[in-house]
Amino acid sequence: MDGLGSRLRASLRLKRGRGGPSQNNPREAVKEPESSQEHALPSFAGGPHFFEYLVVVSLKKKRSGDDYEPTITYQFPKRENLLRGQQEEEERLLSAIPLFCFPDGNEWASLTEYHRETFSFVLTNVDGSRKIGYCRRLLPAGSGPRLPKVYCIISCIGCFGLFSKILDEVEKRHQISMAVIYPFMQGLREAAFPAPGKTVTLKSFIPDSGTEFISLTRPLDSHLEHVDFNSLLQCLSFEQIIQIFASAVLERKIIFLAEGLSTLSQCIHAAAALLYPFSWAHTYIPVVPKKLLDTVCCPTPFMVGVQMRFLQEVMDSPMEEVLLVNLCEGTFLLSVGDENDILPPKLQNDILDSLSRETKELHKTSEEINEQVSGPFVQFFVKTVGHYASYIKREANGQGHFQERSFCKALTSKTNRRFVKKFVKTQLFSLFIQEAEKSKNPPAGYFQKKILEYEEQKKQKKNKGKD
Repeated sequence: MDGLGSRLRASLRLKRGRGGPSQNNPREAVKEPESSQEHALPSFAGGPHFFEYLVVVSLKKKRSGDDYEPTITYQFPKRENLLRGQQEEEERLLSAIPLFCFPDGNEWASLTEYHRETFSFVLTNVDGSRKIGYCRRLLPAGSGPRLPKVYCIISCIGCFGLFSKILDEVEKRHQISMAVIYPFMQGLREAAFPAPGKTVTLKSFIPDSGTEFISLTRPLDSHLEHVDFNSLLQCLSFEQIIQIFASAVLERKIIFLAEGLSTLSQCIHAAAALLYPFSWAHTYIPVVPKKLLDTVCCPTPFMVGVQMRFLQEVMDSPMEEVLLVNLCEGTFLLSVGDENDILPPKLQNDILDSLSRETKELHKTSEEINEQVSGPFVQFFVKTVGHYASYIKREANGQGHFQERSFCKALTSKTNRRFVKKFVKTQLFSLFIQEAEKSKNPPAGYFQKKILEYEEQKKQKKNKGKD
């Protein structure tokens, strides 16, 4: 466990290089074209590249017994001339990926039908930075019994919808030949990731289909581009979502249970996104592999997803003060008991009323649903801690110092003040305020925009009262 944990936390900084099949399985070697048939058309660059790796993970029978072991059978790009430290970092990353592509364990049998699944996992670096694995698990082309394989894209960028579209393109090419995937991914790798609201277009040639133009557009509001709230809304009531949010705000232990990998990863990403503008900094595993199930025994905060097949193992584990969420049944199997009393009552009712009102309409886009679900929670933070910038005193050199006591006393509502006194002690708030102390001005963004709107509304209301 310690060795595996160190691999997952290892530094993952890697250089670019050539692509190619994994040397683990030379029989699946794919000849790469000397020049790419695809290139990025003029785009609005956002800076970073789309991805670091595309790997294919297949199930290979172990030498002893009937069990299977997930193994990387294709890797793009294939890196060469790495320094020793860089090579070790690459090996740590590549050794961790198969485990998360097949978190179900190694008891598999050949199948003739398998409903494809799209899910994601997160690898955390020693410095707290994260890499996301976007996965598509499916059956290879064919008619007889066969084992599923996973296409996994590793990226530093959180944008689930956009990478789902990329995986659609990879899957389409996978039906033809592995060799057709390479030029598409090479073109994507040469393209810069678009800025919010902008589009990058790839020119792609597919045998028997001709040239296609593939447009990849990044959402204008980037703070929700990595999440889709639909699964969470389908599985749980508004009241339950608010209680999960309350538990997360106080950095408690939360376990999500579901059958499907897609549901599990989408719901846990959605729950974490409710904390915006704060970021969950503790253990965060959207789909826990079987080998890491003892994570649920950790004494420190965590937010993890576990497949329902491991329910008994979870229930038999020694756990204290955990919220265990059954996404299949829409119930809490375990809870602390005070989840409904954590948030100030009036603000909790405001969230509930807003969710009930905003989500009534049918036929909404995912972006509209995301905005309407996230909005009430952002407003909660605006009302409780949105005045933080006024309580950062700055020295002549610009370094800020947060005045915690004055900040809490500024709240006139006793229930709000009682909540905030607890919240300021969390790592969520501490990391946020540390960044604010370093910055001379509040960072421009969605949260700051909502703070300014709220302050303007209060000012107008006050002036109206004078009239």
